[in-house]
Amino acid sequence: MTAADLAITSNGLRWLWLAQQQQALAVMARFKTLLQTLKQARLVVEVGRQKGELSSVADLVDSFLDTPQMEACLKRFRADPDGGALLEERYPPLQPDLEQMQQLPTDSLGFQYARLILEQGYDPDFFRPRPVESDAQWLTQRVATTHDIHHVVAGFCTRPEGEAGVLAITAMQIGFPAYISLTNAAAISRFRLQPESFGEMSQAISHGISLGFGAKTLAAMRWEDGWDKPLAQWRQELGIGHPANPFAYGLDQ
Repeated sequence: MTAADLAITSNGLRWLWLAQQQQALAVMARFKTLLQTLKQARLVVEVGRQKGELSSVADLVDSFLDTPQMEACLKRFRADPDGGALLEERYPPLQPDLEQMQQLPTDSLGFQYARLILEQGYDPDFFRPRPVESDAQWLTQRVATTHDIHHVVAGFCTRPEGEAGVLAITAMQIGFPAYISLTNAAAISRFRLQPESFGEMSQAISHGISLGFGAKTLAAMRWEDGWDKPLAQWRQELGIGHPANPFAYGLDQ
């Protein structure tokens, strides 16, 4: 065998080894994705089993932190002018003062938010503490801490139908991964287990998607700068012309 033949053989073996390495990495990546998907499916089931218990929801939300789905969500959030600015400055976490909010005019966002929290017996600091060092961590915490404000602004109740409806807004607007999973799971579960009330569930989700299409990105709003602003004015500025309040899944029901 000549030197040229040896060189050709050596190059061929090297390329074969590289191809095998790339194939192995691709298999490992697919395996990691499969494990991640199985874990998230289990967490979605656990949320349903626990009837939306907050720690199980937080586990599902956190499972998407380091995923392509969250990166796609961040890309959409950054593309929104309000969202990009909020993310760039690492806008501080929500810290509501319910006692002070109760002193605001009754038609204000702050008063209505405080009323919802108190009437439902919620802890305003219910959300899981998270570091906000990465963009994904910051956005996850922002979405989690402002969730109940979306209920007030969009007019959805806190029953399962209202929860699915309000989650559908952020699922549609920025593709928040956990909310996409929960919204789809709510529809499928209701269709499978309670088909007689699937109509109300699907209507609530459709309403949320419709609001999401027409409104400004709720996750990108600086609510803290306008607690005293009338709720009606907030809705007008956001483009929420048909809140869910008067419907069966609305806050007024």
